[in-house]
Amino acid sequence: MAEMTEKEKAARGLLYNAMYDKELIEERAYCKAICYEYNQLHPAKIEEKTALIKKLFGKIGGPFFIEPPFMCDYGYNIEIGSNFYVNHNCIILDTAKVIFGDNVMIGPNCGFYTAGHPLDAERRNAGLEYAYPIKVGSNVWIGGNVVVLPGVSIGDNAVIGAGSVVTKDIPSGVVAVGNPCRVIREITDEDKKL
Repeated sequence: MAEMTEKEKAARGLLYNAMYDKELIEERAYCKAICYEYNQLHPAKIEEKTALIKKLFGKIGGPFFIEPPFMCDYGYNIEIGSNFYVNHNCIILDTAKVIFGDNVMIGPNCGFYTAGHPLDAERRNAGLEYAYPIKVGSNVWIGGNVVVLPGVSIGDNAVIGAGSVVTKDIPSGVVAVGNPCRVIREITDEDKKL
């Protein structure tokens, strides 16, 4: 049986080495070049911006808009649904899948980080890391300056308050805030009056 590539290890959630693997280095360089081009385009060049994201992302379900600057590691691990909106300064470290449902709104300065590193300094210093997928459901609003960590799922119709650090799964239909992010209440019919 052939030994797994570093990319295959990453896809399986195993420790892998992204720092010295030629394939992953080349894929990141390609992605960074597209992100650079995207971020340099004039705001009126909507078609060109859309074409670059379509070239980069693994799956696009419908209309989307991503305010520059935007950065990601590989691009092909990102899947978005229809009516996807991201405000300025979003970073997606997509060493594993990052999947967004329909009607997702993301505030400025947000980060989605699938990559993590061993607590053991020797393995960390050797360049090893792991990647766990992130999933964001449909009809989710994520406030500004939110960080979503590896392996987290956020349920449909959830609202994540600004400045939150999401370290664990968040269920559907709730407002969650804080560091670490915690559910503070369910979203109710009373919220339709605001």
